[in-house]
Amino acid sequence: MSWERDPLWAKARLYFERAFEESRDDPRFGLWCSLGLELLARAALASVSPTLLAEPDKEHKFLLHALNRGSEKVQRRSIPATQVFNLCRTLFVQFSENDLIAANALVNRRNDELHTGNIAFEEYRPKHWLAGFYRVCRSLTDAMGESLESLFPEDEARVARQILDETQTEVKQRVQNLIAAHRKVFEGKSREDQQAAAEIAEKEGAQLAYKRHHQVTCPACGCVATVQGEPFGRERINHEEDCIKVRQAVSPRTFSCVACELKLQGYAELEAAQLGGQYTRTTIFSPEDYYGLIHPENFDPSEYVEAYLTELRAEAEWDNE
Repeated sequence: MSWERDPLWAKARLYFERAFEESRDDPRFGLWCSLGLELLARAALASVSPTLLAEPDKEHKFLLHALNRGSEKVQRRSIPATQVFNLCRTLFVQFSENDLIAANALVNRRNDELHTGNIAFEEYRPKHWLAGFYRVCRSLTDAMGESLESLFPEDEARVARQILDETQTEVKQRVQNLIAAHRKVFEGKSREDQQAAAEIAEKEGAQLAYKRHHQVTCPACGCVATVQGEPFGRERINHEEDCIKVRQAVSPRTFSCVACELKLQGYAELEAAQLGGQYTRTTIFSPEDYYGLIHPENFDPSEYVEAYLTELRAEAEWDNE
């Protein structure tokens, strides 16, 4: 069993080639795609470290195999597919929540096919999952520094790009229509109502900024709105004279405007509204808070003294038994 990136990548390509030999109406097409997708995800994790694929255990028996130090008497044991995709969601900013949902849906069908008497992909037709499958593959290849063209045969890569472009166009059109509808409603209000809504939005935006929301301008009404996201990557810590600043990159995921009630969900929708990209969240700590220090003037030892005395009483009772 190999947990190295290149053998897993090569095997994923082989499985996809096998899938593309099948008719799109054949249930085996979905089965081979689901098998190849898991291998692709494992290759992506292995590109970070093969140790991520070893099932955790107290004695590190399987981890040692990933380091080529394992015992021949102990067989390798890998983490399950669901954990593979969850780790991809944690490690790769390209791998979105929608990608995780699409990947797990295919894996669940795969498990149903392999472990029951059901023909799982008979009802789960490509129209239900193909666009999501191509999107997941693109996210994983991007994370590995590869592309759909290096993963799929030339014709298949071209079709995949076309489907993804068309899907993106549909999302963009839907978001633009949503923005236009909220703009029309907002502009239909009186000047006084618009001003009141803008003031409320500005006040709430300032409050939410202290709760790690990111302030932006609403594309529909132009008022203050907020974006929330998920942190990723390494924190950057700067020690200054009287404080510690922690900067963390964030990938946006949700948008909300109080003034016109426009809401957007997922990176694709935010990107279509030109609210995508990444931003940096800066948190300022005092040295005491960051390191968990106790200031001598504020220290109350009574809690610690009581805990110590309770422990002594317990030991005394044990000695008297």
